[in-house]
Amino acid sequence: MTARNKAKRSIPKHSSEDAERKFWSESDSTDYIDWDKSDRLVLPKLKPSLKTISIRLPENMLAELRLLANKRDVPYQSLLKMFLADRLDKEFRGRKPV
Repeated sequence: MTARNKAKRSIPKHSSEDAERKFWSESDSTDYIDWDKSDRLVLPKLKPSLKTISIRLPENMLAELRLLANKRDVPYQSLLKMFLADRLDKEFRGRKPV
């Protein structure tokens, strides 16, 4: 039986949240859960944590970004995040940017 077809173990009951946290920190979830059969959970109202970074851009690139953002009536930092998200989506998921 391959690892993929291996029968999954039953998830044990835990006496406390701390006990469950310890269990999962020491266990491989793939022994208990078939992630290939799971549904992707979407939490539309959950806002991601943000981290402020510093990035150096050529002045002409920043000027063009601001001009394009102004034409689209969005803040340039938001436009830059949209561009990065599209590129990451393309690189990691093989989809074409919108």
